[in-house]
Amino acid sequence: MSQTIHLSPPDVGPLEESYLVAALRSGWVAPAGPDLQAFEHDIAERVGTGGAVAVSSGTAALHLALLGVGVTPGDVVIVPTLTFVATANAVHYIGARPVFVDCDPRTGNLDVDLTADLLRRLRSRGERVGAIVPVDMFGSCADYLSLVPVCAEVEVPLVEDAAEALGASHRRQPAGSFGHAGVLSFNGNKIMTTSGGGMLVSDDVALLDRARHLSTQAREPARHYEHRETGYNYRLSNLLAALGRAQLLRLDEMIARRRQLRDHYAKLFAPVPGVQLLGAEDTESNCWLTVITVERERCGWQADDLAAHLAERDIETRPVWKPMHLQPMHAGAESLLSGAAERLFADGLTLPSGSALTEPQIARVLAAIDEFLAVQTGGPAA
Repeated sequence: MSQTIHLSPPDVGPLEESYLVAALRSGWVAPAGPDLQAFEHDIAERVGTGGAVAVSSGTAALHLALLGVGVTPGDVVIVPTLTFVATANAVHYIGARPVFVDCDPRTGNLDVDLTADLLRRLRSRGERVGAIVPVDMFGSCADYLSLVPVCAEVEVPLVEDAAEALGASHRRQPAGSFGHAGVLSFNGNKIMTTSGGGMLVSDDVALLDRARHLSTQAREPARHYEHRETGYNYRLSNLLAALGRAQLLRLDEMIARRRQLRDHYAKLFAPVPGVQLLGAEDTESNCWLTVITVERERCGWQADDLAAHLAERDIETRPVWKPMHLQPMHAGAESLLSGAAERLFADGLTLPSGSALTEPQIARVLAAIDEFLAVQTGGPAA
């Protein structure tokens, strides 16, 4: 049996080990500590925001961000239908209502024109829109050049879900720095990891102070335990922050590895009619995950066929996110749809993209795809 090749395994090594050991030996094992403060500073500097608050997950950061921009129970929050469920879950935590909007078929990111139409529709009904939460899909930023003015015109806060996009940029502005607050994830499969963790970034000092307070059980500054409101156990630990500091030093190197792998895929699929790389034109993506879209009518096979072929060879693939409006928990939810997200779910396939993949593993993946294409075309792949 060959070793399974995963989509995006953690990329950690001697540097991360040295930072963790140093943190352990420092005695700062509890959540607070110098590595936590340094990690927040380093991330804020990388993203270009005034500050940051490190928390236990990207979902926790989303929850705090929505609270920070003033979302309240009963509000509407506009969420892309093509996203991971955490984006919508954070809205539910507050008692607000997600309303879903479809995506741009070329990138998978939120469709700005549809979003503007949805905003007009909701406001004409007298709905209070608490926030818009674009998601930077698979490491490519949404079209903020168009979206930010739409939000500003109607004075609706923008909370950027950049969980997948640390290190990416849009018009040379870093992911996470658009809107009133941004959210990053350091889950084990992300571009860099703290094993589990996230970060809230913003220029709004009051929002960050409020988030830091809520993330530590909303404890008041007293010698005893004093609490005036409900808080959350959301703070990242000093040990995990130490791991994150080491990962951040290697971020550009890891992005370069993923981009190199994407370039291999681009060359392999270039001669194949009906197969495209999602967001292929985005030169500022961090290339977190490479996604292909397959038009069966043009190439004679479908994404599931390639997925099955690779699975037989212990190579992991995965469909694109199942749209939120198709999820059982959101049955009947209000949505403004074009059909783009459903087509990407049906026709998209996520390929192994991790920076930790070795050269032999990459060669194995490419050879398996080449073998599949050769069978489909009846001869050697181009």
